[in-house]
Amino acid sequence: MRPLMNTLPPGSSLVFTAVPEAFFTYFKAAILAGIFFSSPFLLYQLWAFVSPGLYQREKKYVLPYLFFSSFFFLLGAVFCYFIVFPTIFRFFLSFATDGIRPLPSIREYLTFTIKLLLAFGLLFQWPPLVLFLARMGVVSGPFLSQNRKYAVLIIFVIAALVTPPDLVSQILLAGPLIAMYEGSIWMAKIFGRKEKKEEDQTAPGTEGKQE
Repeated sequence: MRPLMNTLPPGSSLVFTAVPEAFFTYFKAAILAGIFFSSPFLLYQLWAFVSPGLYQREKKYVLPYLFFSSFFFLLGAVFCYFIVFPTIFRFFLSFATDGIRPLPSIREYLTFTIKLLLAFGLLFQWPPLVLFLARMGVVSGPFLSQNRKYAVLIIFVIAALVTPPDLVSQILLAGPLIAMYEGSIWMAKIFGRKEKKEEDQTAPGTEGKQE
């Protein structure tokens, strides 16, 4: 609640309009907290189930990807909480007037913030995903560079779909994604699989026959 409370007018607070609304909001928050704190154990169980079916080479790529994926998910959520929330809340509350007073519902606020946190966390998966695909040889730096214009278009479409219908939150999401896409181009060039140079193979007994 703190990001919104810091931007509300003095003396304001969140409200609930249905009798059980506050109870179910605490219930949902407890479930989300339980999933978050148990996620390392859940991921370990998932890895223990999947890893016996993987080759050693695949395990070498999957383990770093899981680590960086978790890190970037948290990074996206932290960016949303400390940077995006204050900005969009100030923008939304700027429409308040003497005749229109903000009385945000705690249920709607929780739903709104969870959607944004998940959206930023999931979309910040782009760098580790590109690193994983580059190491596997699926994508390369030149390929990402050639398709930059399509990527920018797709980023803005995704930002429009996963964020609330306002320009500010869309730009706040699309901007970091475009920056990460540019960074992923260099990341793919540096850490991508190096193509082996083709070696001239001469058939046995043909050496010296060509001038």
